[in-house]
Amino acid sequence: MLSLFRALTGTVTSYQDGDFSFSLHWPQNDELSDLVAAHNALGEVLRKQRLDLVQRELLLDTMVQNTPVAMLLVSDAGPIVYANIAARQLLNQGRRLEGHQLEDILAHASPALLEALARGGDGLFTTKATGANTDIDEEDVYHLARRSFKLNGRKHELLLLRQLTMELRRQEVQTWKKVIRVISHELNNSLAPLTSLAHSGAELVRRGQTERLPQILGTIEERTRHLENFILGYARFAKLPTPRLETQHWQGFLTQLGEQVIFKQIGEAPAEPCAFDPAQLEQALLNLLKNAHESGSPADEVGLEVRRLHDAVRIDVLDRGPGMSDAVLTNALVPFYSTKRSGTGLGLALAREIAEAHGGRITLTNREGGGLTVTIILPLA
Repeated sequence: MLSLFRALTGTVTSYQDGDFSFSLHWPQNDELSDLVAAHNALGEVLRKQRLDLVQRELLLDTMVQNTPVAMLLVSDAGPIVYANIAARQLLNQGRRLEGHQLEDILAHASPALLEALARGGDGLFTTKATGANTDIDEEDVYHLARRSFKLNGRKHELLLLRQLTMELRRQEVQTWKKVIRVISHELNNSLAPLTSLAHSGAELVRRGQTERLPQILGTIEERTRHLENFILGYARFAKLPTPRLETQHWQGFLTQLGEQVIFKQIGEAPAEPCAFDPAQLEQALLNLLKNAHESGSPADEVGLEVRRLHDAVRIDVLDRGPGMSDAVLTNALVPFYSTKRSGTGLGLALAREIAEAHGGRITLTNREGGGLTVTIILPLA
């Protein structure tokens, strides 16, 4: 019995050390045999759990090591606790990073990465491409994500660096293809009738039948003006300058806006002035109000409301048109997406660019009872 107690003490010590390979044998059939059987059953359970845990850790480590996302786990004191293969290749030419101070490793990193880390939070940054063809002027785009948490009671930070160059290039190609299709379609729709009208005008002049020439020339002028506005819309979207913020009083701004497009002002405008680019915000609201009128909404149901929030200003453009389906709501803010036959898909996209250039955002929601609400949120600061 004394040797059994010693064996129990030994196996429990082994369990504390993480070794669950021991079991006990007690030949007698008494009360102690139940204890030995329970002890052996516990060891078997712990062995299976340990094996499952090891397998999961192996699977997780394999996935983390072979992911293309560079991963760095840094303790609050500064040393790097963990780094996968992608991180070693990106920051230390494939050599180990564990144990090194992060600031020492970053001393040889690109200035763009240092700037992104100094900004704090998540974000994109661009660096010069490295590799065999370093003489070629190419750039790599990375996304930096940062997460802080406590591990074993100490603060740690996880840095994730993901290269987005190929995905962005593929997306860029798809966007260019879509732009080319839209421009080709619009040019064909305008140039084909212009060619026909020019031919008809020349034929009428040859016959001496000039009474229809003013109508033909008027149609040519209308189609040419439409094509000019179409091209100007693309140029305006592509060359949106940085907003020039000016302190503006809302009521005066809305009064001037009302001289260009009809809308019903809902409620009183905030008395406090706000800093924004009046020309750009006016262009965004003109596009939204024009869309509201073209939605089929009654003109007296097109409204605009400006409200002061805690740390922002909310602008709502409302109509009583048919609203949007879920698919259209998902894609409405994407450049060149349009459900109108003659639409360019730039009105909402330009409004989104202007809102985000001001540090704000834009959302679209269907209204109860029919219609759409387009909301622009602008920060006060």
